[in-house]
Amino acid sequence: MAASCGLQQRPVASRLNASAEAAAGNAAAAARWAGLVDDEQKTKPGRRSRGAMSPAYDVFINHRGVDTKHNVARLLYDRLEHLSGGRVRSFLDNKSMRPGDRLGESIDEGIRQCKVAVAIFSKRYFDSEFCLHELASIVESRKVLIPIFYGIKPSELILPQEVADSKAHAPRDIERFRLALQEAKYTVGLTYDPATGDLAELVYTAADAVMERIQEMGQSMPQRQMIASRL
Repeated sequence: MAASCGLQQRPVASRLNASAEAAAGNAAAAARWAGLVDDEQKTKPGRRSRGAMSPAYDVFINHRGVDTKHNVARLLYDRLEHLSGGRVRSFLDNKSMRPGDRLGESIDEGIRQCKVAVAIFSKRYFDSEFCLHELASIVESRKVLIPIFYGIKPSELILPQEVADSKAHAPRDIERFRLALQEAKYTVGLTYDPATGDLAELVYTAADAVMERIQEMGQSMPQRQMIASRL
């Protein structure tokens, strides 16, 4: 924490020094301090400017955050980064989303660009409109889908009646959700029981499957990026 605070204070100090030199009429010194600010901002880890081009996405993780964000989703993120030596970088909302980013646009772009999608189905997955819309878009885009059945069985991938009867969704969307769940239901995936399963084994197996698919597509160790759904 102390190191992080120190990194944050350095650009602030540089700006103050630049302002002080400018006020004193020392343009050359002010320019040097301003240049230091730019250098510090450019080298700050994880920082990117508004206009900077972000790496394209290879993998999209579709998951229900309340169930899996702090276990399998985050562990899968870490494992993929480790396996690829950082070449496959994951995008998680609490790590990479910035204030001002438009959630829907970011998710749509991640699905559009990705080659492999991991859908982590859990008990409360069906409560999320975002999860269902994402899954439908993944299936309609004909992405390679790797399902993880986390605490549920493939046979449970049925749209709840209360969602089907909801007036919040257009009939077309309800049909999209049903078809996407049916597609995932009949796709070979990984099944995990939180009460008895080995979480490390699940994460390792899932990460290996993702990397294998990426390599099969001729993108061995790609310089691209993985995105996870925020929900």
